[in-house]
Amino acid sequence: MQPVTQPLARPATRSVAVVGHRGDPYRARENTLASVRSAFARGADAVEIDVRLTRDGVPVLLHDDTLKRLWGHDRPLASVTAAELTELTGAGVPTLREALEAAGERRLLIDLPGGDTRTVRAVTGVVHECGAGERVAYCAGGAAMLRVRAADPAAEIALTWNSLAPPRPVLLDALRPKWLNYRFGLTSPELVARVHGDGLLVSVWTPDTKRSMRKLIMNGVDSITTNRVDVLAAALRKGRT
Repeated sequence: MQPVTQPLARPATRSVAVVGHRGDPYRARENTLASVRSAFARGADAVEIDVRLTRDGVPVLLHDDTLKRLWGHDRPLASVTAAELTELTGAGVPTLREALEAAGERRLLIDLPGGDTRTVRAVTGVVHECGAGERVAYCAGGAAMLRVRAADPAAEIALTWNSLAPPRPVLLDALRPKWLNYRFGLTSPELVARVHGDGLLVSVWTPDTKRSMRKLIMNGVDSITTNRVDVLAAALRKGRT
């Protein structure tokens, strides 16, 4: 496997890339433009967003498949059009296009919780229309990432992996990921060393305590996705002093 670059553009002065989980959800509602902007303002190198489709095929930022938890409407996202979504949420749910514009030249990590072929084609299409291919990475499980690879041979992929057993070589060969993306509790110095030895980078999600963050930094991970961007950024600053 060829050596890889770092898709989240980790600064040379920082040992770990800071990624805001759905933005900065402790200060602004997750997956909103306010949350994305807040995460960048508080030190994020990139922001992870969740993208699904409305009934009429518009990619928008929402983790859940319904509007219930965040917006108080017990309706599946797939049952409403983009115009109806704007009305139901007071324009609170941004489109992917709006999120890309808000991020500017900064990085977004697009999670695809639905991840079917229609969604992947729509999402990669918007990314290309916005000229954002070089500042976007994609993450999800193997099936969704295979669809991303088919839609965009140049896509940067973070394969979400929920097992201590390594992915099979045939999957890695098909996907050509640059990251393996683990729940943070699965990682250890040995796992990180093994992944690095295979020429891949290690990203983790979603530690929110200083203790967990410090442990992951010591373990040698390359990227941490967190709900507490400012806490992680402060921990990294302290580690350099």
